Amino acid sequence: MALLFGIGYVGIIFEESLAFNKSGVGLLMAVSLWVVRSIGAPSTDIAVSELQHASAEVSEIVFFLLGAMTIVEIVDSHQGFKLVTDNITTRKPRTLLWVVGFVTFCLSSILDNLTSTIVMVSLLRKLVPPSEFRKILGAVVVIAANAGGAWTPIGDVTTTMLWIHGQISTLETMKTLFIPSAVSLAVPLALMSLTSEVSGKSRDTSNVMASEQMAPRGKLVFSVGIGALVFVPVFKALTGLPPYMGILLGLGVLWVLTDAIHYGESERQKLKVPQALSRIDTQGVLFFLGILLSVSSLEAAGILRELANYLDAHIPNVELIASSIGVVSAIIDNVPLVAATMGMYDLTSFPKDSEFWQLIAYCAGTGGSMLVIGSAAGVAFMGMEKVDFFWYLRKVSGFAFAGYAAGIAAYLAVQNLHISLPTTVAQVPFLSGT
Repeated sequence: MALLFGIGYVGIIFEESLAFNKSGVGLLMAVSLWVVRSIGAPSTDIAVSELQHASAEVSEIVFFLLGAMTIVEIVDSHQGFKLVTDNITTRKPRTLLWVVGFVTFCLSSILDNLTSTIVMVSLLRKLVPPSEFRKILGAVVVIAANAGGAWTPIGDVTTTMLWIHGQISTLETMKTLFIPSAVSLAVPLALMSLTSEVSGKSRDTSNVMASEQMAPRGKLVFSVGIGALVFVPVFKALTGLPPYMGILLGLGVLWVLTDAIHYGESERQKLKVPQALSRIDTQGVLFFLGILLSVSSLEAAGILRELANYLDAHIPNVELIASSIGVVSAIIDNVPLVAATMGMYDLTSFPKDSEFWQLIAYCAGTGGSMLVIGSAAGVAFMGMEKVDFFWYLRKVSGFAFAGYAAGIAAYLAVQNLHISLPTTVAQVPFLSGT
């Protein structure tokens, strides 16, 4: 199975030169792995129940993705993002780099990093014409989304998992992880500011959107759409239901609203949801499905657990184990990796809010930025901007690693010097009930 996964992975990495679409390779890999698993399992029933369990988890993410992408697409078709892009007036590449990084960092601490990436990459298409510079900005979005998602329990799937299972609490996480997360973004931004792509003078970043008019009632659709995305964590806190139900609720509200405001306007069909559904990146979603199902088959076969035990036996130091898990999460999806870690170490070996769990939350969240396929944000960016694996490896991975390492150093310094955010800053109303 490990060999099959390796072959599939190579197929995805070399998709440009092999001329195979990565979504097709991902789906083939997923099905092949599960076929092998069903042959190797003690009985087919066991493999089927494992697959049902895996499908339930994976489909939650897929439904969430479909909902979020559709909402963003509807807002986009009404030119709702004009409200944001009109306020980003700078045309200096270096300033734009910092602005995009900062906005994404803030956004992904409230929304999850996947939604933030989808929103921000859609915005970049409006701000910057297709170019090498836009790809660099897209990579900044990935790094910033992962960094911003790591310090709040609702910002990243992995921190949410640790939070729900009781390994970390809200206030403590926000206080201790804010500084390392900010450092892990500031370092790559500072280094990227010095590169020729960013500091090059002759660049035309004219506003692509200047000529487009906002659709009628675009502000209303923008407010409801962004409101629907922000409401997801609130919905989860109120009802206890998984986030995809919140996003489907938002999509349902927006669907009825757009049908109502465009009632009888046949020339505005493209602004309605059925048209938006035809424009979203379905192949990106299928790629996601393939990758997650593949990794879950390795988890079902116990391969991830073996890896975790190997780490435990050969690495004596807690900080090193957490850091290694972050590096591995650049290769393997961080969700099953954190799930395996939670299975390996219970709350008796490391109590709630211990240094180990805080570091796992940080490392698994930000470690994924080192490779484009290491995080949900990276995979979404790869699909939306058609970036290949090696471009990201050449242009971005080094900066992302520098940020990751600097963040770990900052975390250890903060722990030793006992610096943290003032408690008042961290007390966001609906998060303080930990």
